[in-house]
Amino acid sequence: MTDSKIITKPVIRAYKVKHNSEKIRNLVEWFTKAVQRAIDLIWDNVEWKLDLKNKYRHGRVKLKVPVIPKSSDFRKALREEIGRSSPYASHWTKEAIRVAYNIVENWRKRYLKGKAEKAKPKVKRKFARCPVTLMKINYEERKIRITVSKGEHELISWKSQWFTNRVKDCKVKELILKENEVIVPFEKEVAFIIEDYIAWDCNELTIDGFSPSIGFVRIDLRDLISKRIVFQEKRRRIQELMKKKSRVAKRLWKKYNKREKNFARDYERKLATLVVRTFPSYGHVFEDLSKEAMIRKSNKNLRKRLSRASWISIIKEMESRGVVSFVSPKLTSKTCSRCGWINKDLRGQVFVCRRCGLVIDRQKNAAVNIYLKMRGFSHSYEWWERTVKPLLNHELWVRLSRKGVSPMICSPMKGELRMMSSKCYVDECIDVST
Repeated sequence: MTDSKIITKPVIRAYKVKHNSEKIRNLVEWFTKAVQRAIDLIWDNVEWKLDLKNKYRHGRVKLKVPVIPKSSDFRKALREEIGRSSPYASHWTKEAIRVAYNIVENWRKRYLKGKAEKAKPKVKRKFARCPVTLMKINYEERKIRITVSKGEHELISWKSQWFTNRVKDCKVKELILKENEVIVPFEKEVAFIIEDYIAWDCNELTIDGFSPSIGFVRIDLRDLISKRIVFQEKRRRIQELMKKKSRVAKRLWKKYNKREKNFARDYERKLATLVVRTFPSYGHVFEDLSKEAMIRKSNKNLRKRLSRASWISIIKEMESRGVVSFVSPKLTSKTCSRCGWINKDLRGQVFVCRRCGLVIDRQKNAAVNIYLKMRGFSHSYEWWERTVKPLLNHELWVRLSRKGVSPMICSPMKGELRMMSSKCYVDECIDVST
């Protein structure tokens, strides 16, 4: 156990409030068109210049870097063009231009990393981002007055909403307006008491963790993966009907896509909440992995399996609920956690060290290496024998049960090293060394 420390960070929670305002609907319609119009004008004035420092993209194609126009004269002309047909307050025009610049900047970053094609970004969903300058918030009455145009206002209230007690001491941030609802984000400074850290190794079916004060932890993702496989098989059958240009098939495709997305999002949020609540005084350390890069470098079969993995979304959910940090993933699975020897030809589920003779589950070995990298410790026989070895016979399993949310403790693997089965759940932890 390490000395505890206090980490303060802002936590944002967003909730939906329904509305029936025709003015907001018209505003959302105009704002979406204004953002797309601004993107079109910015895109038409983008200059493509050859980057002398990075001449190649993916090692083959010459890379021309897009230079986005940001001069004051161009911005002034952009405001005049967008505001010419605007029946709303001028702040809405400025906000639409700011959102357009953000979209183009994000596209540029992704393009330079090889994650986006040379294609103009398009706004696919209708929305309007309300700046703070157009909001007047009354925290006592729990109301927000939105200025639509000069002399015209709309009221949004969260007084009778189900989340009222959750956001008592929170501050309201910029609203996101939609056709039938308003997303209200609330921000609050939360102090987290961190006594120790859990290092997590992300895998296809599990997320394996290690902490000297807890031992080994395994988050089971097989229920989520199996559900994704079911939806994938349904979409495969529907795809055969879509070849015949069936309208029913297109509706079914959208239906099951939405169902899978909603199920996965609900599962990931509940699982992240469970993990943070189960270990309330712990920070969480993950590898800084790029899922897109992993998929790009893999074969077809592995790409399909990686696309079903949900650890990226789970990490994001945990990051919004607790303290999360990242370390480099370099050689975390190939390095012996006891002596530091690197196995360049790593295969299978078992890690075997040819230097010290250590035989350990590959995922546990990676979790220990992530913890050492995060703490800045070097590999040591003495530390491993004193800290890690006594904990190999105990493992905590965390998963979502069908009846509700509950952590489960199971007995460790006996005999040869192999993947654990979900049938070995018991009420108490069993020490197999006795």
